[in-house]
Amino acid sequence: MLKPLSLKKAILLFVLFPLFLFSQKDFSVYVNPFIGTGGHGHTFPGATVPFGMVQLSPDTRLTGWDGCSGYHYSDKKIYGFSHTHLSGTGCSDYGDVMLMPTVGKVRLSNKNNSSTFKKETEKASAGYYCVFLDKPKVKVELTSTTRTGLHKYTFPKTSSANVILDLTHRDRAKKGEINITGNNEISGYRISSAWASNQHVYFVIQFSKPFKKFGTAKADAISKGSKHVRGSLLKAFVQFETEEGEMIYARVGISAVSVEGARKNLEAEQPSFDFEKIKTDAVKLWNKELGKIEVESDSENNKRTFYTALYHSMIAPNVYQDVDGKYRGRDLQVHETKDYTNYTVFSLWDTYRALHPLLTIIDRKRTSNFVNTFITQYKEGGLLPIWELAANETYCMIGYHAVPVITDAYLKGIPSINAELALQAMRKSAETDEKGLRTIKLPSSLLAEISLYRYKKGMSYYFKNGYIKNSFMSGSVAKTLEFAYDDWCIAQMAAAMDSNSVYEKYIKRAQNYKNVYDPSTHFMRARTKRGFVGGFDPFKASLTVYCEANAWQYSPYVPQDISGLMQLAGGKERYSQFLDSLFQTTSQLKGLHTQDISGMIGQYAHGNEPSHHVAYMYNYTGQAWKTQAMTRRIMSEFYLNKPDGLPGNEDCGQMSAWYVFSALGFYPVCPGSDHYAIGSPLFDKAIIHLENGKSFTIQTSGNGKNNFYINAAKLNGANYSKSFLEYADIANGGTLELNMSSEPNKNWGSGEGDVPVTKIEN
Repeated sequence: MLKPLSLKKAILLFVLFPLFLFSQKDFSVYVNPFIGTGGHGHTFPGATVPFGMVQLSPDTRLTGWDGCSGYHYSDKKIYGFSHTHLSGTGCSDYGDVMLMPTVGKVRLSNKNNSSTFKKETEKASAGYYCVFLDKPKVKVELTSTTRTGLHKYTFPKTSSANVILDLTHRDRAKKGEINITGNNEISGYRISSAWASNQHVYFVIQFSKPFKKFGTAKADAISKGSKHVRGSLLKAFVQFETEEGEMIYARVGISAVSVEGARKNLEAEQPSFDFEKIKTDAVKLWNKELGKIEVESDSENNKRTFYTALYHSMIAPNVYQDVDGKYRGRDLQVHETKDYTNYTVFSLWDTYRALHPLLTIIDRKRTSNFVNTFITQYKEGGLLPIWELAANETYCMIGYHAVPVITDAYLKGIPSINAELALQAMRKSAETDEKGLRTIKLPSSLLAEISLYRYKKGMSYYFKNGYIKNSFMSGSVAKTLEFAYDDWCIAQMAAAMDSNSVYEKYIKRAQNYKNVYDPSTHFMRARTKRGFVGGFDPFKASLTVYCEANAWQYSPYVPQDISGLMQLAGGKERYSQFLDSLFQTTSQLKGLHTQDISGMIGQYAHGNEPSHHVAYMYNYTGQAWKTQAMTRRIMSEFYLNKPDGLPGNEDCGQMSAWYVFSALGFYPVCPGSDHYAIGSPLFDKAIIHLENGKSFTIQTSGNGKNNFYINAAKLNGANYSKSFLEYADIANGGTLELNMSSEPNKNWGSGEGDVPVTKIEN
């Protein structure tokens, strides 16, 4: 006979039962990794875990802008399955250590090894990918851990079941080595050059069954029975005899440090060939991260779009450190750390805007690791990262946007940040001009040196005159504006540290945006000593003036001093009219290199980052209802549960992080400040579970497709009329209640003290 529970045990069960229910929720079922793999999203569908070093995914493209991730949904042929991929970038790299199962005579060319596949056999979910290859009649299944990948190949009956290892795939192979180190193991390395000019990848591959034949190849010249090959154009093969439906597993550990490091990673994270366990563990990891935000909605599509966006927000940056703490640093030497986890893939021009602010809320521990990685890269490489990839600085894009990430983290109390060293590093990035390059450790490749020089050229003029002269370098206006914002962030950091002299210097530089503002047109324009450059056309995307944008898209870019910008334009009402014109004018574009300018509403271009804060600027004019209407429109038109469901490049999580914030109902217009502009929440209820054990809930009533206006609000039970939240409101936990309507309440968020403000007083 069962004994009744004691009162103490009954109370404990009552308390823990809700936590048990929460822990059992499967958020991963709403993830659709194919979102963004069509159109120009540049995502990949393969198996990865949150922020993992391995992204094990099919490769369907060898070249091209829409093949930057190695995959495009429209493709019908697979070349193989490699272990590293970039999520949503505009440049191509990675695709390391590619394996491909084949049947029959061993052939090594891409043409001979590739296979067609049918879309109905292709499946992808969080931590898992599956496809059937038509040519060899092999079913391929993939899953992964942080530093390892696991392949499962179901072969037909054959005496020649092959697995091809390709180290020549995509990037230019500089040198490498392959060793057959046993009857079921291959190890080696590749050093390659592409966007990252000097990338190191070491690997260990172990098969679940001894192979009966093997060989290596250089430049596709096969040496059967060869156990070793060294050079640049390297491949290898192993061959098995299989029964019908026999499964061959290949587990792969990678490292940027050494073969020994790859082996340690494999032993620690994948000691067996238990595919279902690794797959289940991957789902658990995803649910742990995805469960940080719970949303409730009757719309399955909205939940799928949201959790896929959250998933894409957690793919990069990537762990770049072996299980023993060793990593390859910005000086390309091997280092070791036990104090933090080292990361790579910092697309900072994109991700400082929303991705990093999102992680500052829901992933504070990992944010601390990011900042410490930045500071370590400064010590090893001389400057904070700009666009760092696999320990290589690419100097891609503009600004010194590690600065707002550090500032935002420090001001929001992220722990374990050496503030003095951080400020030193921030100032070094902001004060090194083209003449000061000799004071830093230059990159090892000529291409990277040229990129660095172009990145820095003209900065001495900026220091002296407060803007970059149009003739100096590409993106003169864009760089002036972005440097000014980063300078404001340095000023905020200095103020928090009571460094008054540094604050005064940088708060002055933060106002340099005024030097490129033309009051006669209300646009930011290129200029020289003699004045603004003639022939101005705000619809023209000019690389010499802007950056992947035109004057319409860059002129609102003054997040640090929106009050000052509106004053230049003639006040809030006049500036609101400018925003109206931006959204209502023609979507026509002129000039070259406009492929990144997409997701158009008038001249608002949601497909690229300079526009991402603009819809929220209506809050600062006292017309929050316009923000509510426009953000809901952007969400409904540009974010869809289908392969081309992103309006532009995913950009390492930024495009999706915008959606995550906006679907929750608020957005960080100015990272480094303490407030978020309120928009129009998409869900009936959303709960943000914080690391401090508290939760912040956004609860709506009357919400719907046409009911996207805020009629009234309460914060923690008290009437709330502000069109912004402060960071403390979220961090301290609580509930924001919003009553939604089909008609705008033009008074809400418009009163004195109810409008968000960014303002430079000096």
